Amino acid sequence: MAAERNVFAVGRGQYENIGDIILRRPLLDWAREGGRLHVYVGNSPDGYDEALGVGDDDVIYRSLPKWYSALLKSALKGTASSIYKPGEIQLTLVGMKEHLVMLPAAALIRARGGSVSRIGVGARNFAPLPRAVMWPSNALSSYTRWRDDSTAEYLGFGSAMPDLGYAEGLSDADLAAAIDDTSRDVMVISLRDDVDVAPRPYPDEEWFAGITSFARSQGLEIWVVTQVAVDNDRSRRLVKDLGANLLEWSEIADHAAQEARLRALYRRTRVAASDRLHVIIAAFTEGAAPVGLQLYGEDKEQKVVRHFGTIGIDDVAVNTSGMPAAELADSLARITSKRGDMLRRLLIARGRLSDVRGELIAVLSDEPADTLTAEVVVG
Repeated sequence: MAAERNVFAVGRGQYENIGDIILRRPLLDWAREGGRLHVYVGNSPDGYDEALGVGDDDVIYRSLPKWYSALLKSALKGTASSIYKPGEIQLTLVGMKEHLVMLPAAALIRARGGSVSRIGVGARNFAPLPRAVMWPSNALSSYTRWRDDSTAEYLGFGSAMPDLGYAEGLSDADLAAAIDDTSRDVMVISLRDDVDVAPRPYPDEEWFAGITSFARSQGLEIWVVTQVAVDNDRSRRLVKDLGANLLEWSEIADHAAQEARLRALYRRTRVAASDRLHVIIAAFTEGAAPVGLQLYGEDKEQKVVRHFGTIGIDDVAVNTSGMPAAELADSLARITSKRGDMLRRLLIARGRLSDVRGELIAVLSDEPADTLTAEVVVG
C-alpha cells in the first residue's frame, strides 16, 4: 500500500482581509483531494481558520518553523508535495522571501518524487532583475498557473488561469439565472484606506455627484461596505458624504459571518464599484456588475484590468481622476449595461478553473486521502 501523500500549504494571509480568505479557500479545498493537508495559518484571530475552512482532517500549524520541519521530514520519506500560497507577490527581496526560503525544500521534494505547485499567483511589478531571482523557484515548480496573462508572459514556466476568487459565490445555475434578474436594487461602493501601505486620495465633489447621479438614475440604494477591516474609517466617512447605508467590519474576528453578510448584500447588488480587486470579484461572483474605480492618476499596475482581461472582460475600470460627474455616471452606466455578457464570461472562466483543479489533483496524487482525525500543532 502506497504511503499517504502529505500536501503542505500556507493559509496565512492578511487576517483583516476577507479577500485573502476568498483566494486561499478554493486552493486548500483542491489540495485536500490530493492528500492530507498540512496548513500553516500563524497566530490567526478568532474566526479566520473557520472562514478559511481548515480543521477536521487537516494538520494545522501556528509555527512556521514547525511547518517547515514537518515538510522536510515528509520530503525525506518521499511523501511530501507543496503548494505556494496564491495572491500577489511583490518582486522585491522582501516580497520574494517565501520563494527563496522554500528553495531547499522544493529541491528535496522534487528529488524524492513529490510535486511543487504554484497556482493563482500574480506579479506586482515587472522588472527584469526580480524575474532572474525568481528563476530557480520557477524552475523547481512542477505545475504552474499564474493568475493573469501579464504575469504568465513575464515569468513564464506556465500559462495563465482565472483568479481563484472567481470559483466561489453563486452556483453556476444561480449565476446563469442572475443574468436576467431585474430585481437587484443596490449599488456597492468600497474604497481602500490602508494609509500605511498604499494611501489613496479621498474623492472630490465631482466623484460624489457622479456616483449619486448614476445610482438615482438606476433606482439603486447605495451601500458602502468594508471587506478589509482597515477601510472602516473611510467607509464611515463615505456613508456621510453619500447619504448611504453602511455594512462595516469593526473588529477583526468573525470572518465567516462578515463574509456571509457581504455576500448576502452582493446578491442584491446590480453594480459593485471599488479600488479593491477582490471586493468586485466577490460581488461579481454573486451576480453584480464589477467596476474598478481608480481615484489617482495613471494606474501603472493595471491590476483590475489585468485580472478581468484574463477572462475576456475589457472596459471594466474607470480612472476617475479629474473626471466630471456626468462622465463618471455615463461610464458606470456603460459598464453596468454589459453585466449579462460579463456573467456569461464568468461561467466560462469557472470551466477553466475546474480544469486547473483537475490538473492539480492529478499532479498531487492519484489516490484519495483516508479519513483522518484533526490534529493541531501549536508552537
